[in-house]
Amino acid sequence: MRTLGLELADAGLAAALGGDPGTAPQPLVVPNRSGAADWPGYACSDGKTVTLGRAAEDLWFVQPRRIDLNFWARLGHDPSPLQVNGKTLSSSELAFLFLREFLTRAEPVAGRPGRVVLAVPGAYLRDPAIEEERVGLLLGMAHELRLPLVAVVDAGLAALCDPRGPGCDASLPVVLVDAGLTGAELTLFLPRGGALTRAAQLHLPQAGLAALRRQLTAALGNRFLRHTAFDILTDGRVEQAFFRQVHDFLSGDAAEHRFVISTGARTYEMNAKREQLAVDAPSAAAAIAQGLQDLIARQPGVPASLGTVALTDRAARIPGLEARLRAATPARVVRLPDQAAAVGATLLGHAAADAPADLAEVPVWTDVKLPAVTPIASGGWRLCVARTAGGDPENAPTHLVVAGLAHPLPRQRRFTFGPSTAAPDLPLPLPNGSPIWTLVQDGGRWRIAGIGSEAPTAPLAAGDRLEVALGDEKTELLLVRCLPSAGGAA
Repeated sequence: MRTLGLELADAGLAAALGGDPGTAPQPLVVPNRSGAADWPGYACSDGKTVTLGRAAEDLWFVQPRRIDLNFWARLGHDPSPLQVNGKTLSSSELAFLFLREFLTRAEPVAGRPGRVVLAVPGAYLRDPAIEEERVGLLLGMAHELRLPLVAVVDAGLAALCDPRGPGCDASLPVVLVDAGLTGAELTLFLPRGGALTRAAQLHLPQAGLAALRRQLTAALGNRFLRHTAFDILTDGRVEQAFFRQVHDFLSGDAAEHRFVISTGARTYEMNAKREQLAVDAPSAAAAIAQGLQDLIARQPGVPASLGTVALTDRAARIPGLEARLRAATPARVVRLPDQAAAVGATLLGHAAADAPADLAEVPVWTDVKLPAVTPIASGGWRLCVARTAGGDPENAPTHLVVAGLAHPLPRQRRFTFGPSTAAPDLPLPLPNGSPIWTLVQDGGRWRIAGIGSEAPTAPLAAGDRLEVALGDEKTELLLVRCLPSAGGAA
């Protein structure tokens, strides 16, 4: 029986389809009327009809007063700013029209699934009152659309179950960072009773993707004006075309982008590099990094080191965010695949009971059993040494620096580092079962012991870096030498 996983996200609805258990679910490409495959949560009304998704987003700078991009975030009976034939539409009515159009476009690709799982934003499950209202509205939509709904799940949990991802150690705390149009969400999951359980959630309205893209459009537009003497603000359609290029640059992986605006009489061009984006719009990344620290500080008993900070694909594209998070926490920071919540929801749906006859009995999952969470691939950890050019072996290190914190190397002959479960001298945010490494002191100099053929023969010097790596993931330890103070203290 085929299972459809649907992620309801205002940054873009996503779907995945799976067949029999054991078969890997596949993300679906659902084209809209114009053939585009993205479904951002925009709605536009001309007073007679409602335009949804990418087509509405393409009118944002042209007809801003006719646009609503908050209806998924608000999801309720409150009125939206849009009207059709004199009738004001509620946010839930817009969401229903959006979901209906998406499913209509998905049916030629996915067919009619035997079961459906909805992955919903963590904000929908923030407290019992909000959960009752918003899940109730979603159940009503499922009834109207005749969806064989088997479960509603926190999208962050579902994303951690995507087997394409880097995996995490579910026996340690995990923070999931997601970004929507109207704000970013940080959700803390803790291992409890054999399950990974939602424990706390923080919403950051100042870190939304819509505000970020508008800020980047303005900043890059000003640079474009200085570079070309052409002002993109002279016409809403020109500004919209420039916004689309900013959006595509931010959503892609290219290191640089050539902005091109043609007026018919003349073409204006400007090159921009990706590293400039973090300078042009630093506020979203800064807010999320601070939010992570605040979220952990409010949870008694949760270590600041955590285990994993997992970024959804759209959150990872916020300029400068990964670098700020790595500086803010020694936790393992990983990036999840695109459409991870939809794929994870599909997998969870395979193991669920069939759709109940009464939709009121559909379960809402805020925890999943630990085996359902994608683990880190076993083996493959390595320790490499990056030596400083011209490093002096006589310049013996006195401290190891990890995530900006210096840890003194003791006068004893051995010093260990590795996963906290192995109780090393220096715990690192590594999963259970990871190796533990040892530094040994020989004649006042430090060497690495017990790493086989990679063990360096020369002693370690201040300025050298140790890299604990699994694939592309790295935890870096910097060896430094602290000179004695004038008073003789180290």
